[in-house]
Amino acid sequence: GEATVVVAELIGAVVDWNRGPLAHLAGSPLDDPRVSVRLGDIARSLQTELEEYDGILLDVDNGPEGLTRDSNDWLYSSEGLAASYSALRPGGTLAVWSATPEKSFAMRLEKIGFKVREVRVPADCGDPRERDVIWLAAKPA
Repeated sequence: GEATVVVAELIGAVVDWNRGPLAHLAGSPLDDPRVSVRLGDIARSLQTELEEYDGILLDVDNGPEGLTRDSNDWLYSSEGLAASYSALRPGGTLAVWSATPEKSFAMRLEKIGFKVREVRVPADCGDPRERDVIWLAAKPA
C-alpha cells in the first residue's frame, strides 16, 4: 500500500515555518498528501497508539542526555520507550538521534524488548571528527 508519514510537532511556529518561508528549502514535504501533521506532544500520541507504525523517528532535544525540556524525559524513560514499542507494528523500528552517546540508553531499549544497533554518523558541525549517534531499535517480527 501507499506509505504515509505522520509528523508530531510541539511548536506551531515550526509547522508554520515549514509550510511557509522554509518549505522550498526541503521541497515542501508538508504539502505532500501522504504527510499529516499532528500539532502537540508526541508522548500523548505514543500513549494512545497500538501497533500503528512501521517506524518511529525521535529527534527530540539533543537526545536522551541533552534535554532542554523536562517533559521530554518521559520519551526516554522505560515507560516512554515501552509506549514506542507498543505503538510499533511487529518488525517495526524506533530510531533515536542524539548529539552525544549514552552508554545506558541501548540497555534501556534492550530491556523493553528491542534489538538495538548503535550507528555513529557525521555531525553537522563542520568537524569531520565529530559524530552523532542514532540508535536503531527493532521490535521483533
